[in-house]
Amino acid sequence: MEVSLYSVQQTYKTFESGGKQIGIDCFLPEANGQKFPAIIGLHGSGGGHAYMSEPAKMIAQHGFAVYVLHYFDRTGTSWAKDRGEILCNSPFWMKTVWDSVSFVTRESDVDPERIGFLGFSLGAYLALADAGIDSRIKAVVEFFGGLPKEIKLFIRRLCPVLILHGELDETVPVSEAYDLQKVLEKKNIPYEMKIYPEAGHGFSGEIWRDAGARSLAFLQKHLAG
Repeated sequence: MEVSLYSVQQTYKTFESGGKQIGIDCFLPEANGQKFPAIIGLHGSGGGHAYMSEPAKMIAQHGFAVYVLHYFDRTGTSWAKDRGEILCNSPFWMKTVWDSVSFVTRESDVDPERIGFLGFSLGAYLALADAGIDSRIKAVVEFFGGLPKEIKLFIRRLCPVLILHGELDETVPVSEAYDLQKVLEKKNIPYEMKIYPEAGHGFSGEIWRDAGARSLAFLQKHLAG
């Protein structure tokens, strides 16, 4: 059965967080007066929000309002490779992620009761950390990330999570995925998990297509219903 896809309009907006103007790319399905579930996309340590336009548009075509957050705007960062820098800046990025949720809930096209995260690497860590304290988040798709050890003691809640990781990842070891799995099982939180035996840190080709299909199905299951 062929699925009818939405036309997508891409725009750029800003909001304020910590006295800084934060950019956010908006991918919105075109529909008259309809409110959509929203996805906030979080890029990795290399920046690269522009590279998220492909998955953002794909998800938006299926009836989600997708917002790709430029959270590095908060700290003037272009590349975050050093662990010390990441630890120092993470509280500011987390507050900006929190503020982005507030921004998105006020958007006229969004159903504020159906908001999720799509995070890659560093962005996945931030997504899981924020979801652990923000009850507005109803689902998280995390690509090759994990749950920050510093956050585990402060977790108030968690929502359903899709874990996608490469067995050969040398940047974020696959043990992070299994550690997250243990936390979710201990707290009886619904989750799905796919470990790709031949993948490293970053997916391409058939693995990327499979991960994209799993992501869309998971978001439809937990947000679109």
